[in-house]
Amino acid sequence: MNSAGHSEATAPRGLELTPFRGLRYDPDRVGNLAAVTSPPYDVVVRPDGVHHLQSADPHNIVRLILPQATTPAERNAQAARTLRRWLSEGVLTTDSQPGLYVYEQRDGDGLLQRGVIGALRLSEPSEGVVLPHEDVMPHVVADRAALMRATSANLEPLLLTYRGDGAASATAEVVERLAEQPPLLATTTEDGHSHRLWSVTDPSDMDRVQSDLARHQALIADGHHRWATYRRLRAEHPSPSPWDYGLVLLVDTARYPLRVRAIHRLLHGLPVADAVTALDGLFRVHRLEVPLAQALDALADAAREGNAFLLAGDGAFHLIDRPDPALLSRTVPAEHPAAWRTLDATVLHAALLDHVWHIPEDDPARITYIHDTAATVEKAERDGGTAVLMHPVREDVVRDLARRGVTMPRKSTSFGPKPASGLVLRALDV
Repeated sequence: MNSAGHSEATAPRGLELTPFRGLRYDPDRVGNLAAVTSPPYDVVVRPDGVHHLQSADPHNIVRLILPQATTPAERNAQAARTLRRWLSEGVLTTDSQPGLYVYEQRDGDGLLQRGVIGALRLSEPSEGVVLPHEDVMPHVVADRAALMRATSANLEPLLLTYRGDGAASATAEVVERLAEQPPLLATTTEDGHSHRLWSVTDPSDMDRVQSDLARHQALIADGHHRWATYRRLRAEHPSPSPWDYGLVLLVDTARYPLRVRAIHRLLHGLPVADAVTALDGLFRVHRLEVPLAQALDALADAAREGNAFLLAGDGAFHLIDRPDPALLSRTVPAEHPAAWRTLDATVLHAALLDHVWHIPEDDPARITYIHDTAATVEKAERDGGTAVLMHPVREDVVRDLARRGVTMPRKSTSFGPKPASGLVLRALDV
């Protein structure tokens, strides 16, 4: 059995998950584990979410994943200093032996998700081991890479899914058996989700999990930018090295299906009235004077018939659907499969953002990507911009496109529940 950073540099047959010495908060030093956790960096709604989390506890993980300073270089230096200080003070401690980790999440609606956290050997897309399904924004990858270089750590696990053999698999047996034992940690975050973590250190259990996963490929459910960051940093370090691996959570969706939600867009500097006026003759527009929940129901109904979106920001909702076929034929690239051409995200980016509203999709001054529906609407109303609310894509569509090597427009999906940040980290210099 190989430990992360010391395996032979051979191409993996499938998923090659390796143990590592987890870096975790000492409960005696921080008191409330829930107060030091955070959603993933790109789910935190800035700046409100950052300020809320920073005030929750002086040791909240947001101070590492989203450090606040006047320049990018100072932000990253600050994160590195904070990490070193927490290590020296014993706020964060390193587990005594390498292991994998079983991670469980529950919510109040009956959702149960369990998976395995480990250091996954990085691979090229051509190997078909880890399948991306979305494009990435270069400036975000550069930002995450600079932070990882400065801290020499994987601060958050990516969320990857695979289709296992259900309860009959060796991984499922190990996961379920450990879940009956007392956990390393247990906490409930303010969103009502409970989190539990166990370590897998028995050599036979690790071997069984590793052998089972080596037969599978994975889909990146959440963390495309961090996966691209892992691969960029691996290229900067001679192999073999700890940078050959990245921190991930692997969930068997045959056993624990994920929820798929949409990621919404907030368009800065574009009032709703102007956005709607520009659609004249290009989309059908219905003004809805209803609460958010009813507006989303109307969106779901319209999405069954074709491309549909909700615009908000002026106190009402505007359902736009039935795009002009001529608009789509001249704006949506024809060389892609029909399943890609008809995606809502494709139509939004190719037809609406590029052609109608002239908003660059990777300009943070013009567009923000937000997971929370109500927060998107509230920010649009407060700032005078336009919220574009999306309907989620089915997981089978995502997986089918990924297997065919077709990437979706960036920020097309939000799989969940996402792992909480701050429960286990991976230092690359231990």
